Amino acid sequence: MVILVTGGTVFASRYTAGYFASMGHEVFVLNRGTKPQPENVTPIIADRHSLGDALRNRHFDAVIDVTAYNADDVNCLLDGLGSFGCYILVSSSAVYPETLPQPFKEDGSIGVNSIWGKYGTDKIAAEQTLRSRVPDAYILRPPYLCGPMNNLHREAFVFECAEQGRSFYLPKDGSMKLQFFHIGDMCRFMELLIEKKPKKHIFNVGYPEAVTVKEWVNLCYETVGEIPVFNEVYDDIPQRSYFPFYDYEYTLDVAEMLELMPVLTPLSRSLTESYEWFAENRGLIIRKPLMEFIDANKETLK
Repeated sequence: MVILVTGGTVFASRYTAGYFASMGHEVFVLNRGTKPQPENVTPIIADRHSLGDALRNRHFDAVIDVTAYNADDVNCLLDGLGSFGCYILVSSSAVYPETLPQPFKEDGSIGVNSIWGKYGTDKIAAEQTLRSRVPDAYILRPPYLCGPMNNLHREAFVFECAEQGRSFYLPKDGSMKLQFFHIGDMCRFMELLIEKKPKKHIFNVGYPEAVTVKEWVNLCYETVGEIPVFNEVYDDIPQRSYFPFYDYEYTLDVAEMLELMPVLTPLSRSLTESYEWFAENRGLIIRKPLMEFIDANKETLK
């Protein structure tokens, strides 16, 4: 197939481009050419908001839109495209209001989420715009993505703590749950959508079981070959000052995804792949001053 991937230079979009290229497809990536390009793809250097004729005379069997964050992003790409087959939009679980019963289901209400704010409402607008213009498009709503090429300071932060032999500061007793999804599994699922063309067009994706913060940190330390010593933080300190996730627990119902793709990469394997990539690409991590905050506030965090 001939596939267009938007972005292609950072984490989810870069992994996606590489995945489909490795499966033997002809992959084009659309970006502004300001970052190194992935291997074995053809870059189309253009801004999606001013495409001109950069895409109009090409046909793509599939368009995988990883970098649409609002309605304008979707409209501009669609206005610039010529002919295409399947369209897949990577949206977000942030479209679900935190007040809904959990686990969130695809047919549940979407609306303002006070944790995610404008990010979530913009994703809703992107979804609605796409559905109005391309009714057969597929929309994926993942939780937290993990795996190789993840340049966010999430598991990378825990890996660094483990490497440095640091004790780990847990939000309360560490029982808050997080739901993840391996980036490789998301690519496999997108491939299934393109091949099978299921009648359902909106899918929650993710591991069916969430893990507690404590379980996740233990897995990260184990990946590095260390065992964590925990300090529990109960004081009224903003959680994201010392920990890479919001104080927000949610789960997605992924039963529809599992019907099409029942076998997933174990989270432990995903973390191993993530650490292998991190060990060779430390300079690509978008770091947050979490360790600096911890070091400056150890007495308060006790």
